[in-house]
Amino acid sequence: MRIDSYEFGRIVIDGRTYTSDVIIFPDRVKGNWWRREGHKLHVDDLEEVLAARPEVLVVGKGYSGMMEVPRETAEYVKTKGIELVAEDTHKAVEVYNRLARSRKVAAALHLTC
Repeated sequence: MRIDSYEFGRIVIDGRTYTSDVIIFPDRVKGNWWRREGHKLHVDDLEEVLAARPEVLVVGKGYSGMMEVPRETAEYVKTKGIELVAEDTHKAVEVYNRLARSRKVAAALHLTC
C-alpha cells in the first residue's frame, strides 16, 4: 500500500480516492472509519487494526492535529508489542510511506480538523 497524496478531507491510496477517515491495513483499506468520539482515539476504535498485528501503527491526528491520542490508548497499543507513531496527518502520511517499504505497517488516519 502507498499513499499517493493527502489534503484536508481527501486522501489517495494506491490510486483510489477516499473522502472520509481511513484505516490502512497491511493488505487492504477500510474507508469510512468512525470513532466513538470524533476527536479522541479510544482503544476500542482500534480493535480491528490491532488484531492485524502490525509492527507499527501510524496515527494521523488530522490536518491540524486536533484528534487526541490519550495516554491510556498509547500505552495499550504498546502492550500489544506495536510501536505507535502519532502525528498530524501530513507528517503521518510521510512516516507511513517511509516505513511501509520495509516494515509491516498500519495507519489510522483522520483526514479533517
